[in-house]
Amino acid sequence: MGLELYLDLLSQPCRAVYIFAKKNGIPFELRPVELLKGQHHSDAFAQVNPLKKVPALKDGDFTLAESVAILLYLSRKYEVPDHWYPQDLQARARVDEYLAWQHTTLRSSCTRAMWQKMMSPVFLGEQVPAETLVSTLAELDRCLQLLEDKFLKDQDFLAGPHISVADLVAITELMHPVSAGCQIFKSRPKLAAWRQRVEAEVGKDLFQEAHAVVLKAKDLPPADTSIKEKLKPSVQVLLQ
Repeated sequence: MGLELYLDLLSQPCRAVYIFAKKNGIPFELRPVELLKGQHHSDAFAQVNPLKKVPALKDGDFTLAESVAILLYLSRKYEVPDHWYPQDLQARARVDEYLAWQHTTLRSSCTRAMWQKMMSPVFLGEQVPAETLVSTLAELDRCLQLLEDKFLKDQDFLAGPHISVADLVAITELMHPVSAGCQIFKSRPKLAAWRQRVEAEVGKDLFQEAHAVVLKAKDLPPADTSIKEKLKPSVQVLLQ
C-alpha cells in the first residue's frame, strides 16, 4: 500500500497537507475522516492515530500524526522544491519559527472565532455569549497584527521572498474565520496582498478545491443530539 492521508478538509491543518501534496504532485490515497460525525473517535481510526486527530499519515507500516510533522516528512521524502522548507540554515529557521509560534496563537484564535461565530449557533444550535465572541475576535486581531509585524513584515511571504510551508499553514488558518464571515483582510491591505500571492502560487483552482468544504460550512444542517454529545468534550473548550 502506498501513501495514505487521513483528512477532513473542514480542518485547517488537513487543508495545508492536502494543498502541499497536490501542489507537489505527491501521489496519495485520500482516506476521508468526517470530524462532524465523530469518525476520528472510531476504533478503526485510533489504529492509525491513537491521538484521534486529523491529519494522519500512513506510509506502508509507518504512521505519523501532527500536521507539521507530516508536512516536513513529505517535503523530505519527496524532495520537493527547496523553497517549501529551505536547506539554508537561517531560512529554514524562519519557517520553523512561524510553525512553532502558530499552534497556540493564530490557530487557537482562528478556530475559536469560527466555532463561536458560526459553528456553534448554526451546527450546534447554541449561541455563544456576546462578550465571549468579542474577546475572541480581539485576540484574533492581536494575532493578525503579530502575523504582519513579526513574520510578514515587508516580504512577499512569511519566511522570505518565496512561498514555504509556513504560508500554507497560515493561509489555511485564516480561511477559518473567513468562512464565518469575519472580514479579516478588509482593513489589512498588506495581509490581503499576501493572500493573493499565496493563492497565485498554489493555483486558484487548487485553493478553491481545498476550501470548498469550509466555505460551505455555514449551510450545514443542525447536528442531531447524538452528534452533539459525541463532539461536546472537544468543542466545549472552543466556546469559552
